[in-house]
Amino acid sequence: MKNYPQNYIDGRWVDSKGGRKHQVINPATEGVASEIVLGTAEDVDDAVTAARRAFESFSQTSKAERVALLQRVMEEYGKRVPDIAEAIATEMGCPISIAKTAQAGSGMGHLANALKALQAYDFKEKIGDNTVVREPIGVVALITPWNWPMNQIVAKVAPAIAAGNAVILKPSEQTPGSAAIFAEVLDAAGVPKGVFNLVNGDGPEVGAALASHPDVDMISITGSTRAGVLVAQAAAPTVKRVAQELGGKSPNVMLPDADFARAVPLGLAAAFRNVGQSCSAPTRMLVPRERMAEVEQLARDAAAGLVVSDPRSPETTHGPLASRAQFNRVQQMIETGLAEGARLVCGGPGRPAGLERGFYARPTVFSAVAPRMRIAQEEIFGPVLAVMPYDSIDEAVHIANDTVYGLGAHVQSRDLGAARAVAARIRSGQVHINHPAWNPHAPFGGYKRSGNGREYGVEGLQEYLETKAILGYDHEEHA
Repeated sequence: MKNYPQNYIDGRWVDSKGGRKHQVINPATEGVASEIVLGTAEDVDDAVTAARRAFESFSQTSKAERVALLQRVMEEYGKRVPDIAEAIATEMGCPISIAKTAQAGSGMGHLANALKALQAYDFKEKIGDNTVVREPIGVVALITPWNWPMNQIVAKVAPAIAAGNAVILKPSEQTPGSAAIFAEVLDAAGVPKGVFNLVNGDGPEVGAALASHPDVDMISITGSTRAGVLVAQAAAPTVKRVAQELGGKSPNVMLPDADFARAVPLGLAAAFRNVGQSCSAPTRMLVPRERMAEVEQLARDAAAGLVVSDPRSPETTHGPLASRAQFNRVQQMIETGLAEGARLVCGGPGRPAGLERGFYARPTVFSAVAPRMRIAQEEIFGPVLAVMPYDSIDEAVHIANDTVYGLGAHVQSRDLGAARAVAARIRSGQVHINHPAWNPHAPFGGYKRSGNGREYGVEGLQEYLETKAILGYDHEEHA
């Protein structure tokens, strides 16, 4: 792995002003993958100054100019997909086949989505004798996580720039390599200097400095609910806009008429995607009580087909968890499930057989999980599925909504009308019926403590715009 000891500020790579070195650990080997230098509040000041200066001119560019810019970014991004995938596989342990497709590939999907939304968007709307204008909000700070590093970076950067903003990105210090390559992509595409800036760092130093900075107009964070609260608190004195995509504990409601032979394996795969390290993972499977034994066997069989091994192996379906801290958290929660009296269907504590090194966890399924158990309420962020019984549709909906989260949900049924009726009652930002394909145009975001604001699609573009009413302005005359 290449080291990236510098920040990207005002169109060039520069040394940090007093930052300390940080080692990035390869979770498959527990060895050092690379080294970066964590930035400081002074580095944030430099990046904000550059972004503020760039915003003055970039905010005045035409839609056509920004469309052409995004097209160049897409062209350059395509050249670097193998490098991005390699960085993600090394730094977070994602199997290389998935790193090339779902991980690195999602970046291209979000670029295409932002381009399409920009091309179709009308920034002016005539209302009577008046005009409503939507303008870029200004300097935008973006804080992104380690679990889907490129997905979340591009889902924020692309629409923010499409809207005409200048941005400062703070990627996770656990996965800095792919972010640095993305900076090289934007540089090669000719993004004007200062429009995109990257400052490596941790939350307490760089994240806090961005959130509290008086010249940052908006901050968007994807991370834990705890981190989102801290960012919102730091941002409050300057009354900046805060968009948050935070934790989740998503339900997967199996209605009595569902095709269980299909839905249960797909549900387990969705819950364990990215080794369960997804905020919207459907990790609570709600099942009619009389079908519990059948579901347990289907889940056990599906888990047995997973291959937990070296991310470099093409046969691997699931690599290690991303860090020692995450491994310890998952082990603790598995032990908690056992102590709470949940029935262990498969998996359990410890590493899979034959894996003595690396942060590998056993794919684990619990059944007979009660709604008040910690494994039913807390986000585990690992390959742990809780199968929960219900006796009526009303009870299933109640259990589905009975958490502080509301990010995603799934409903399975042969009757689309029945599925839609249940989906309408679930309080979450997205509901998937019968495992549809991923759609980057569908808005994504949370209810309750899963956050606020939306990403993807037109809604993702609008998140980075201010609304201005111009009274008495003749839209047609000045178009």
